[in-house]
Amino acid sequence: VTLVGVFNARRLARVVEVDLPIAGLPKALAGFSIVQISDIHVGSTIKRGYIDAIVGRVNALKPDLIAVTGDLVDGSVARLAPHIAPLGRLSARHGVYCVTGNHEYYSGAEAWVVELRRLGLRVLLNQSEVVEHGGARLLVGGVTDYSAHHFGEAHRSDPQAALAGAPSDVALKLLLAHQPRSAVAAAEAGFDVQLSGHTHGGQFLPWNFFVRFQQPFTAGLDRLKNLWVYTSRGTGYWGPPVRFGAPSEITRLRLVPA
Repeated sequence: VTLVGVFNARRLARVVEVDLPIAGLPKALAGFSIVQISDIHVGSTIKRGYIDAIVGRVNALKPDLIAVTGDLVDGSVARLAPHIAPLGRLSARHGVYCVTGNHEYYSGAEAWVVELRRLGLRVLLNQSEVVEHGGARLLVGGVTDYSAHHFGEAHRSDPQAALAGAPSDVALKLLLAHQPRSAVAAAEAGFDVQLSGHTHGGQFLPWNFFVRFQQPFTAGLDRLKNLWVYTSRGTGYWGPPVRFGAPSEITRLRLVPA
């Protein structure tokens, strides 16, 4: 079982296809594709070669937008910048958006925000941007990690703040939030879709049964009131290089009419 788990962890994450049914979706946004990567945890065992392979697979999908939902690193910029550098080659029609996870805060989040922005990623800290696609408008919001206020009040996660000043005519409001438990506040704020990670789907048995004690969702697509929540199992792994019953993933999400 351990050997299978090591093999599952070390192989390149597979592409998982997910359709997001959206009521009243404009025809221009039908088929709009978002590729999500999450929880890579570049550090002692995940290095530049794996990041190169991920970037190649993501770019081959030719997404309209790329979402990076936190926990990219386990270490300082000084130590890991050469290994994370291939992320600068990520390419999507409307850009690459990123939010912080709890492990960025363990590793010096402010320095990592500067480095990721230098690489060309649009790091959203309780902020949003509007994307225009075929005449329709889509809002991309991002919040700091759910627990970020423990590292500084200025980084307190706030979905309401991410919508501040947003236009009223957007067809869809998308939120990137590292932890699924941001979903309650995201639903109250009026977002339509939340993309999260953090859980690793439990990573290996039996931890998948315990995730629900901390997070509302473990993996896959769920619904909270009017909010769709997709929780990635992660594109890497944390701690021991073992995955069993919770395979890593690169997720391609496609907007479709409900």
